[in-house]
Parts: sequence; structure tokens; C-alpha cells
Amino acid sequence: MQSETKPKVINRLSRIEGQVRGIGRMVEEDRYCVDILTQVQAVKAALHRVESEILKDHLDHCVMQAMTGEDPADRRAKASELIELLSRTAR
Repeated sequence: MQSETKPKVINRLSRIEGQVRGIGRMVEEDRYCVDILTQVQAVKAALHRVESEILKDHLDHCVMQAMTGEDPADRRAKASELIELLSRTAR
């Protein structure tokens, strides 16, 4: 992961961790289900943003490096890896 991406991702994950703990407290306190579900949706959206940031970093760094490199096996491997990742994401 590139040095400028890593702190942003760690910061976002720390906030998400706090949100998840908050959801746990809401469940323990028997809070209104819709309020809990709203927070769960917020966590899912935040995780999606983290996933997008990491994917962008991977494309900008790892995949581009392989695609511009001299090793055709590395290019094929990165392309296959990316196709597999995107197919799992689409499920």
C-alpha cells in the first residue's frame, strides 16, 4: 500500500471500529431497531469507501507497475487476480 494511502485507510478503519462498538452498545441497550439498522448501513457504506480506496491504491500501484513492466507472466497474474477480485466483489 502506498505511504499516503495507508494512514487514511487506518484512520477510516479506526472510525468504523468505533461505529461497530457503538452498534453493539445500541443492541445491549435495546435501542430502536431502525436506529440500529441505520448505523449498520453507515458502517457498510464506510467499509465500501475503504474497499474502494484500497482497490484504487492497488490499481494505481501494483497493477500499473505490472502492466508497464517487462514480465508478461506478472501482467497475466495481476490481470487474473484483478478479475477474480472484481468477480467476488460483484457477488
